[in-house]
Amino acid sequence: MTRAAVSQAAPAERRLRLLSCNILAGASVQRYSEYVTRSINAVLPGRNKMDNLDRLAEVLPQFDVIGLQEADAGSLRSGFLNQTRYLAETAGMPYWSHQPNRAMARLAHSANGLISRLKPHSVLDYPLPSRIPGRGALLAQFGEGDSALAVMIAHLSLSAPARTRQLGFIAELLHDFPHAILMGDLNTEPHSAEMIHLFAKCNLQPPEQSTLTFPSWKPRRALDHILTSAAIQLDKVWALPQAFSDHLPLAAEIRLPAHVGGTSRSRRR
Repeated sequence: MTRAAVSQAAPAERRLRLLSCNILAGASVQRYSEYVTRSINAVLPGRNKMDNLDRLAEVLPQFDVIGLQEADAGSLRSGFLNQTRYLAETAGMPYWSHQPNRAMARLAHSANGLISRLKPHSVLDYPLPSRIPGRGALLAQFGEGDSALAVMIAHLSLSAPARTRQLGFIAELLHDFPHAILMGDLNTEPHSAEMIHLFAKCNLQPPEQSTLTFPSWKPRRALDHILTSAAIQLDKVWALPQAFSDHLPLAAEIRLPAHVGGTSRSRRR
């Protein structure tokens, strides 16, 4: 084989950069007391929220697939703005989808969000099992069949029994995908009993080390996760230093076979 032929050969793998971020509907929190003292601001739109969204939008083009939690789907607290769509369009990212979950009249309407440089083959919404309804998971599939990359975005409950049921449900959904990613605010540490239960039921791998993301002003807990299946090479995981909410965004770089995840990188939605 000539040198020219080697240089023209298709790459054996592709690299993707991922980001998961609980954005708290654009609100900024810098100490625990502000959950109380600034509670009225949490349900009202404001310039500070838009500034936070705009700062986050500047970061997003560095990544290929972004998962959002606690994005507002369009209620009073966001000025009736679909925040996932706003972030995607402001960042110039071509594909977005969202999964509205918990609606509190017209005051607040939380959603999981997907923003992507890759074109999804499908995006499915699943309600998660919980005694109190309102938690959900969004499953995006890039490519088809054995070449599919499954990316699930989730925001889990605060109680351990509910998380155990939810992670069991997620494990069943991801079980048949050899190339799978789970990202989101899972509200639990990586070595908790419910996470061990998840790893036992599917091909997702436990992280080599914890990455602290909460609270954003002085991270002490690893509540946000980007988990990959064994067939995906996870090269790097890190928390971004910028605080856009009470969680730091969690980023990752991965490698996977070049044929996995579809081929479209269109810049138009």
